[in-house]
Amino acid sequence: MLRSEAVVDLSAITANVRTLAAGTSAEIMAVVKADGYGHGMVPSARAAVAGGASWLGVAMLEEALALRAADIQLPILAWLWTPHDHSLLREALSRSVDVSVSSHAALDMVVTLAAELGVTARIHLKVDTGLSRNGATPADWPDLVIAAARAASNGVLEIVGIWSHLVSAELPGDPITAHQLDSFREALETAEDLGVIPRLRHIANSAGLLVAGGADFDLVRTGIAIYGLSPAPALGSFGLTPAMTLRSHVANVKRVGPGQGVSYNHVYRTKRETTLALVPLGYADGIPIKATNVAPVAIQGCGYRVCGRVAMDQFVVDVGDAEIYEGDEVILFGPGSDGEPTAQDWADALDTIHYEVVTRIGVRVPRSYVGYVGAQG
Repeated sequence: MLRSEAVVDLSAITANVRTLAAGTSAEIMAVVKADGYGHGMVPSARAAVAGGASWLGVAMLEEALALRAADIQLPILAWLWTPHDHSLLREALSRSVDVSVSSHAALDMVVTLAAELGVTARIHLKVDTGLSRNGATPADWPDLVIAAARAASNGVLEIVGIWSHLVSAELPGDPITAHQLDSFREALETAEDLGVIPRLRHIANSAGLLVAGGADFDLVRTGIAIYGLSPAPALGSFGLTPAMTLRSHVANVKRVGPGQGVSYNHVYRTKRETTLALVPLGYADGIPIKATNVAPVAIQGCGYRVCGRVAMDQFVVDVGDAEIYEGDEVILFGPGSDGEPTAQDWADALDTIHYEVVTRIGVRVPRSYVGYVGAQG
């Protein structure tokens, strides 16, 4: 038994993808960037494919290449790279990784490398519809499309997709979403007028699929939802099951008197005689200092809160008069089916989002897999 671990239920990921696929006629891209949002990239990817995902999405080229190294041959889109990623881009193109292009400089780099390699590069042109991150502005869009179409006519690349990303799809009826969808359709019309009709048009993330109507198009990029976390917690769970349970075990138990300061700076003091339980997880493992005095945990099925400042390797829980023993299991968060805290409970306590809660769990915490055995990797 491990001291601490993040247990990932791969069958939950598979089921979540099936649930998402049942709600759309579009293809499903499972986004497995950031080590599968902390769940493990390769096992999560395989579990998502078992649920019906036909594409995988990552941010970095290294992530795409790691999937290829794991012998995953599905189409993969990588969308965040710089001119300094020259060698990685070369390898990605040689391994049939689709890449996003937002500028003439990026297009030129892809064209040059594809010509050197003697391959047809697969690209997705990105248009900025209002997020103001990557993507060509509406003013720059026509020229980028023309340049890409010229390269495609020479056989050096294929324009597989045109895409964008939503700003606030988790807010029902948000006018920004409607404006973005209008802008996206205009960009598609411009591309068509210039002779570019891609096989795939995609703008929807998890919230775009589950909350914003009319955003599906040909492909939806589902990230947080495949891990069972709602992209719009205020609207419910959408039938999704959280895949990760973070658990540890009590390392030490001691009885102390009233007024005893706990952990650094004594920001917590006991109100009466009580029992303190030590948990061997800290900010080096992804438990933020903001969890101090607020984050919930469950021990022996009962709920408690972190007491005192979270340290690098450990935190303390005041369990009162409960009979807690060294070695007892501590659940920080899980699916909530047995009354344990959830990642959303942690997000609420820390005034953050559940994306951050699961993705920040560090490499010192082993990932253990249950469920779809074939996806373990």
